[in-house]
Amino acid sequence: MTKNNFSRRGVLKTGAFAGAGLAMPTIFTASSASAFTNAPSGSSVKFGFNVPQTGPYSEEGLDELRAQQLAVEHLNGEGDGGMLNTFSSKVLDGTGILGKKVEFVTGDTQTKSDVARASAQSMIQKDGVIMINGGSSSGVAVAVQGLCQEAGIIFMAGLTHSNDTTGKDRKANGFRHFFNAYMSGAALAPVLLNAYGPDRNAYHLTADYTWGWTQQESIQASTEAIGWKTTNNVLTPVGAGDFSSYIAPVLNSGADVLVLNHYGADMVNSLTQAVQFGLRDKMVNGKQFEIVVPLYSELMAAGAGANIQGVYGSMNWNWQLQDAGTQAFVKSFGEKYGFPPSNAAQTCYVQTLLYADAVTRAGAFNPCAVVEALEGFEFDGMGNGPTLYRADDHQCFKDVLVMKGKENPANQYDTLEVVEVTPAAQVTYAPDHPMFGGAEASLGECNDGA
Repeated sequence: MTKNNFSRRGVLKTGAFAGAGLAMPTIFTASSASAFTNAPSGSSVKFGFNVPQTGPYSEEGLDELRAQQLAVEHLNGEGDGGMLNTFSSKVLDGTGILGKKVEFVTGDTQTKSDVARASAQSMIQKDGVIMINGGSSSGVAVAVQGLCQEAGIIFMAGLTHSNDTTGKDRKANGFRHFFNAYMSGAALAPVLLNAYGPDRNAYHLTADYTWGWTQQESIQASTEAIGWKTTNNVLTPVGAGDFSSYIAPVLNSGADVLVLNHYGADMVNSLTQAVQFGLRDKMVNGKQFEIVVPLYSELMAAGAGANIQGVYGSMNWNWQLQDAGTQAFVKSFGEKYGFPPSNAAQTCYVQTLLYADAVTRAGAFNPCAVVEALEGFEFDGMGNGPTLYRADDHQCFKDVLVMKGKENPANQYDTLEVVEVTPAAQVTYAPDHPMFGGAEASLGECNDGA
């Protein structure tokens, strides 16, 4: 079989796990009739949108799905085009991708890694998808990214914030537009120092999986660098619901800040219960007790209601930004669904367009051609300012938002305010940073499944 060899920084791509001594699982071996996994042969090409439609992160997942559907409409020339009109790259024209209409199938990850892998595998084997996008959990993202690497499919990650996704678990076939835990810490620390001072004692409650671990590590490192001490870090199960047994010990710990490394419904529940316990009314060590939520979303803020007021956190994007890309997307999404999009929705929408753009610029659906087109790609007009897809780890570098719960919201969507737009340079780190796997971390080789 003739095989296309695409180079990445001078490295010859010679197929699945080249030189690694590992065999391609037979279920993912491309047929002799195609040059790569699920090469489209008809008049359409199919995407797989794998999101949590049930479970503790389902609100985020359903909003991702709305945005993914909108992206497909725009790629196929339906609607007003959204960010296609503001994207700095101008190769997408609303006629599908390389003359093929875009179709899609969906799956429910349930925020469970094994369920997400099974869903993705079905999409690849039974539905013939060429790309998978989505997820609202880093555990899911790492699992599905690994599967896509084995299968010879491109994975355009959705909402995944763990350092590991583009750190120790980075893969050549995987790409992340969303920011990460290190970036949250780098953006938040100066704001927290200014707001609360250097002499603070922080107590962490942390979701017990890859995102929570790296989020807590990042926030602890960044806050200790400004003078804070870490009183304790307690791991909590995802989907616990009742966090009262974890919050009660905080009262007598000597801590004067509670850091909630929780997301989705877990954050809503833990924050609400912390407020019910009276933590925000307490004075400890002569200071007003404070709560920090390092990773925010509009949906979480809405769920937490008044409890979120005055609480700091960080975000990848927010619908209130005034750039042309944000305004175009918010208009399209709002007209279709009746409310503004979340930052989870924005990242999945953007990832879908970025994949389509890379295929078009490469002139091929071959995943190794797509990798080549995305690595080192610089773009603008997608709501985050000038952005780089770094070749070393497939992580996007762009501005990061520091947010605060709004004290006097005007309506149900006016829950958060932008405190600071942290420039990309402040959150950029070396590819071999210890939090991201150090010098041992490697993308490996692109796999096209042939």
